[in-house]
Parts: sequence; structure tokens; C-alpha cells
Amino acid sequence: QEQGIDAAVEADGRDATAVHAVAFNRLGLPVATGRLLSGEPGQALIGRMAVDRAVRGQRWGREVLDALVVHAKQRGDQRVTLHAQASAEAFYRRAGFAVVGEPYEEAGLPHVTMERVF
Repeated sequence: QEQGIDAAVEADGRDATAVHAVAFNRLGLPVATGRLLSGEPGQALIGRMAVDRAVRGQRWGREVLDALVVHAKQRGDQRVTLHAQASAEAFYRRAGFAVVGEPYEEAGLPHVTMERVF
């Protein structure tokens, strides 16, 4: 809702087979989330990363991202790819991801494809 992305764009039917990570605060409220999908053999895709605006910059997103990367490694993936909003590129760079290819628009927002190889 914050970014005005149509719910129909978000609903891709892949949630049932995804690994989901959700971080909860001390009150038990969800504050960050992300999902991990299987791609080509040995390749994973991280997506649907979101952190509540009130707690951004407090490492919640990094905790979720790290948990998804660890899971990908444990199941044997050698590469993790994600479609980062351009505004979050530095966040993913700090986590070891690198830009692959040229910027593009997705869901009306500027994005870059990023990957991390193990």
C-alpha cells in the first residue's frame, strides 16, 4: 500500500511454494518480511522484501535477508538473485549483492537485478 503497487501485481501464485521469513518485534507484530523461491537448478530468487517504515534502518530487513540467504545456501543453491528497487541498491550491496545488467522499471518503480554468488 505504501508504494501504491496493485495487489494483482503482487499476487503471482508462488507464495505456496516459497520459503517465507518474517521478523516480529517484542510486541509480536510483524515488522519485516521476504520470500525465497527456487529458480533454475542451484539458483534462488529473493523477493517481496518489505520493512515497516517505522523500523527501517534498525537491521530488521538485514535479518530477514540474511535468513533467506542462509536457507538458500543450506539447500544447496550457488546463486541468489533479486530485483531491487533502485532506492534499496546500497542496502543489498552491503549484504554482498552486485548489480547485474541495466536498470529497468517493474511495477512502476525503477529496479536493478542483483545477485550474490556463493
